[in-house]
Amino acid sequence: MREAPKRKLGLALGSGGARGWAHIGALRALDEIGVTPDVVAGCSMGAVVGAAWAAGKLDALEAFARGMTRAAFLRHFDLRLTGGGLVQGRAIMQALERMGLPDRFERLDRPFIAVATDMSTGHEVWLQEGSLLDAVRGSIAIPGFFAPHHVDGRWLLDGGVINPVPASACRALGADVTIAINPNSHANGRIWSPDTGEESVFDRLGETGLIEQLPPALRELWRGQDPKPEPPNYFEVVSAAIDILSEYVRKTRAAGDPPHFALELDLRHITFIEMFRAEEAIAAGRDAVMQNADAIRQLRDGA
Repeated sequence: MREAPKRKLGLALGSGGARGWAHIGALRALDEIGVTPDVVAGCSMGAVVGAAWAAGKLDALEAFARGMTRAAFLRHFDLRLTGGGLVQGRAIMQALERMGLPDRFERLDRPFIAVATDMSTGHEVWLQEGSLLDAVRGSIAIPGFFAPHHVDGRWLLDGGVINPVPASACRALGADVTIAINPNSHANGRIWSPDTGEESVFDRLGETGLIEQLPPALRELWRGQDPKPEPPNYFEVVSAAIDILSEYVRKTRAAGDPPHFALELDLRHITFIEMFRAEEAIAAGRDAVMQNADAIRQLRDGA
C-alpha cells in the first residue's frame, strides 16, 4: 500500500513585540518533538523570528534575545521624535545583520513570508522576495513606537495591524495544515488592568535610564503629576491600544480563515516594549508546544 503524501505544515508566528520572543521557544520545542515546519509566515516579532528560522540563524537570534539586558535594551533605543515613531530601528537592523541574516529572501534556506501593512491603502502586504532586512523592518513598525519603513515605494507599518497571526500567508506558501501561535491571548477577557501596587512596566523601564532620554514634557507624562488614581501613561496606553486592535482583527480573521490548530499564550504581564524579558517569553513558548505535543504530531500526521 502506498503511503499517503506528507502534509505540508505551515507555522504562523503572530505579532506581540517582546512577547514574540516566545516563538523561539516554540520552534525549539517543535524540533524536540520531531515536528519541523515546511513554511513559516510571521508579522512583527514573528517576522524577526521567522526570518532567523528560515536563514538557519535561530541560535544567533536566541543568544541576542537572552543577552538583551535592560542596559542593552537602552542602547537599541534610538530615540527621535521627528521620524514617525519614537524609535528609528537602525540599531535593531544592524543587530540582525551581525547575526548573519542574508540580505535577500532568495538566499534563505526555507520558505518564509513577512507580513506588513501598507500605510497608504491599509492593505496587507506579503513580502517574500527582495530585501529580507527591509521586509522585517517594515513588518515590525509598531504604530506610535517604531517609525514606518519605506519599501518599494510604500510606507509599511506592523503586519499586526491587518493580520496579527498570518495563517492565510502560510496557505499561500502551500501549507496543507497550519499551526498559529498567538502570544497575545487574554484568558479572562481583560486586556489591561489598573496598577495593582506591584512593580509596573514603567518602574522596570525607568531603571534602564530610558525616561531620562525623553524630552521634559514626555517625562512628565510618563511619571504623572496628578494625585492617585493616576491616568495610564504613554506606553501603557499605546500597549493597550495595540492589544485591543490586534485582538479584534485576530478574531475577525480567524472567524473567516481559521488555522487548523492555535496555541494561545497569555503573556499580558510582558508589554510589547520589554525586550529584556526574553527568557520568560521563550520558556512560555516552549511550554505551550510541549503541553500540546500529541495534538501537534497528530495534526502533522493527519491522524
